[in-house]
Amino acid sequence: MYLGRIVAIGMNRKSQPCAAYRVSSRSFPNREAVINGEKVAVVPRAGFESDLRKNPYISYNALCFAREYAVVSNGSHTDPIAEKIAQGMPPRDAFVLGLLAMDYEKDSLDTPRIVGAVSCAEPKGFLGIVRKDAVLVKEFELEPGKMFYLSTYEKNAPCKCQKDDAFDAENAGAAAEFVISGGVFASFEHPVTSAAALFNPVENKFDIAVRLV
Repeated sequence: MYLGRIVAIGMNRKSQPCAAYRVSSRSFPNREAVINGEKVAVVPRAGFESDLRKNPYISYNALCFAREYAVVSNGSHTDPIAEKIAQGMPPRDAFVLGLLAMDYEKDSLDTPRIVGAVSCAEPKGFLGIVRKDAVLVKEFELEPGKMFYLSTYEKNAPCKCQKDDAFDAENAGAAAEFVISGGVFASFEHPVTSAAALFNPVENKFDIAVRLV
């Protein structure tokens, strides 16, 4: 099954919160996730920079932090939403405001914008989407070993039924790999690259990792 881009939120079995993002693409597979300080950007791989002239939506910050939250998304709405959260706006409100303001992408597929966030201070997270026909945002109570996900296509409404019950990544690198080839994610087609933030209780911060297929 092809789902397009995917955001995921959850906790590993040690109750460490995690937010992850996966690029799946049929049209623009020559991309990679790159760590830039405390952010992760999705950019064309070397030699494919000209793809930006074909579609301006394929490069963006996909992961960043705001207060106690790790935020992941599939487009340029990552930063505006994180900025509102950093200013004290509740994530639900920041999601709705940011998604409405940016709207779905005006490409040939009317690609939805999706976003997810998890807190390291309490066991909760959020998933949101703006499609051509809807804006949907949902809060989730996180549980050890479970990961909830949302995608641009097919699984494109926040729902507790869209989950993996065996999320066991012990570090950020394993989490980034999990959303490519672990659990339910292994059955989703055309993976390209991924990024994940997993909370490190020893250092009291989120660790970041990226993976390339």
